[in-house]
Amino acid sequence: MDKRSLTERDICTKFITPALRAAGWDEISQLREEVTFTAGRIVVRGRLVARRKRKRADYVLYVKPNIPIAVIEAKDNTHSVGGGMQQALDYAETLRIPFAFSSNGDGFVFHDRTGESTPPELSLPLDAFPSPDDLWARYRTWKRLTPKAEEIVLQDYFEDGGGKTPRYYQANAVNAAIEAIANGQDRILLVMATGTGKTYTAFQIIWRLWKARRKKRILFLADRNVLVDQTMANDFRPFGGAMTKLSRSIDTSYEVYLGLYQAITGPEQHQKAYKKLSPGFFDLIVIDECHRGSAADDSAWREILEHFASATQIGLTATPKETKYVSNIAYFGEPVFEYSLKQGISDGFLAPYKVVKVHIDRDIEGYRPEKGQRDREGKEVEDRLYSPKDFDRKLVIDGRTKAVAEKITAFLKESGDRFQKAIIFCVDQEHASRMREALVNENADLVRGNSRYVMRITGEDEVGKNELGNFIDPESPYPVLVTTSRLLSTGVDVQTCRLIVIDRLVGTMTEFKQIVGRGTRVHEDTEKYYFTLMDFRKTSRLFADPEFDGEPEQIYEPGPDDPVLPPDPPRHDPPEPDDGEIIVDGGDPPGLPPTGPLKKIYVDGIEANVVAERVQYLDRNGKLITESLRDFTRRALRERFASLDDFLSRWNREERKQVIIDEMASEGLPLAEITQELGEDLDPFDLICHIAFGAEPMTRRERAERVKKRDALTRYAGQARAVLDALLDKYADQGVLNLDDATVLTIPPLDSLGTPLELVGAFGGKPGFERAVHDLQFELYRESA
Repeated sequence: MDKRSLTERDICTKFITPALRAAGWDEISQLREEVTFTAGRIVVRGRLVARRKRKRADYVLYVKPNIPIAVIEAKDNTHSVGGGMQQALDYAETLRIPFAFSSNGDGFVFHDRTGESTPPELSLPLDAFPSPDDLWARYRTWKRLTPKAEEIVLQDYFEDGGGKTPRYYQANAVNAAIEAIANGQDRILLVMATGTGKTYTAFQIIWRLWKARRKKRILFLADRNVLVDQTMANDFRPFGGAMTKLSRSIDTSYEVYLGLYQAITGPEQHQKAYKKLSPGFFDLIVIDECHRGSAADDSAWREILEHFASATQIGLTATPKETKYVSNIAYFGEPVFEYSLKQGISDGFLAPYKVVKVHIDRDIEGYRPEKGQRDREGKEVEDRLYSPKDFDRKLVIDGRTKAVAEKITAFLKESGDRFQKAIIFCVDQEHASRMREALVNENADLVRGNSRYVMRITGEDEVGKNELGNFIDPESPYPVLVTTSRLLSTGVDVQTCRLIVIDRLVGTMTEFKQIVGRGTRVHEDTEKYYFTLMDFRKTSRLFADPEFDGEPEQIYEPGPDDPVLPPDPPRHDPPEPDDGEIIVDGGDPPGLPPTGPLKKIYVDGIEANVVAERVQYLDRNGKLITESLRDFTRRALRERFASLDDFLSRWNREERKQVIIDEMASEGLPLAEITQELGEDLDPFDLICHIAFGAEPMTRRERAERVKKRDALTRYAGQARAVLDALLDKYADQGVLNLDDATVLTIPPLDSLGTPLELVGAFGGKPGFERAVHDLQFELYRESA
């Protein structure tokens, strides 16, 4: 048998697996082959949706199920023994696995990521693979685990018998929390993006500690009833009869309690039901969505946490809150595990999204009432300039509300799916009511079929709140369009939501991430692979914030007469997937005192129209740039070209100047648009020299005239000289860079000089034509060389 002719799979079957078996690894419980651990990033190109290749490790070795300890990357025998090590280390870092191996069937290369071995990488014979006990002993030493801590760390996960297992990052989070608790840490923070299964992760942590009898009475604390009910009915169901919902009358015979903090505390002493329990009653408390105030010194959550201060406390959040007044990290400590929105999108577990930015004239210009303008009640409107911060909070322009409803409806119609579930975030509950009315009027045909097509779901609307379950249910077609203020901004799991509309100012990154998170769940049964965020309040500025970690797939700003649906990217052929891609689808904030209704001014008869006012640019990292365009362009160009000489060298070396322009456009520097936006009539060459390096610019016409004055093209005569002069004029008028592209000979005025074949023939053939054009380009930029 020629070993070098064997496939990678043969190498695994005939050499690697037998070596693992001989080292004592159990093939049923400790050894898994071809382990796929990501879902494959979802790629959206117009209407084409594809998944990239999933990441797959050849082997993952486990101490026990869901407690991985080693990864092995196999290669066929034409590779070296260590040929797979870089890939193994990449997988090991993602999976938080300490030991990585590479093999081609001749032996192993072993890399110890713990820092406990010297040297960290060494070669092993095929019959010297470490045993489970060997690797576990190394792991135990690395983590400084005592025998008592080891018992907790090795406690089994819950298995439902149906094959559901934690995703790799959920297991990482569970194991990180368990290890921290086993080593005596009593304040734990887990940061996981919305839609990544924080509650299921919390369940596995609680289950393992409960089954190990390390934590006997557990409290799961939330601030919204729907979150408690969802948790009891779904992820926490295995606790069965040991679980109850906490209320003001507390039954102490249960072990797992789920509580709404408002139900066990309040401003009055008689409302503080939690004080009926001794401070040591709970020994584990898990706080869901802890960014909403549990770490604030004056919050109702905090007094509960301080009463049960001896308990281990775990905070779950998608967005740790760090302000002058509130700090989760100061209370819980640095996160023991983080899984970001960006990582979730990259892995394919979260849906990517497009952004439609809509600008309304009143928002850009503001509104100043005419002299003597009266409101709906006949009172004179105060004469001042009202800004977007005032709209729908202090001043109501119904024409603006109507314009927003029209654009939302236009988007739904253009998309071809008017039954895609959508959440419209409004300024307050009154605004949500008016928006509901405007959407009803714009969608009267569908409302006639079912009045629940549009509904308001807010804290004060009992009818609407009763429909929340139907809105969440993927099987329920109604409600479709839901207006709200803040009730749906966090915690509510609407898996099939395809459209998020923001028509209120969003002041914090925490809140913005939570709103975006309403759409990030993937729902393959209904072919929901991405969603659209429609922004009416310039909230998209937060994409440029360094705290935001999940850039959009596409940003689109429609003009007044443009369709609202983002257009497909321009293509000459039907879109096809890249290699390795598979086509998958052609109420008010809690904790604030009631302030009473704010008196609003209603002004009728004022129109509002959609306009496109400005363009923003994405940098090479996909972040939306909101700094001044000139400053952004200067910074980005100087990052690319170290000096003016560096740029001139590259420009003069590149025969096709358009190559440089295209490269910069692909990195977020579309020079033609930047030139237009800055109002500069400059060649891209002069734009770069002037903006980035302060060189004195010349217009295209000035450059062309200098070439003519130097009479630099005297060696060409007759028809050839006429062609070059026409190309020079074409450059001066339109800035054509690809002058050596023969198709330029087919457009006026060159088409009047002869056929392309005749014109190229005047230069003695195509090589002579290209040489002449290169001479022309050299003369255009000669004084800068």
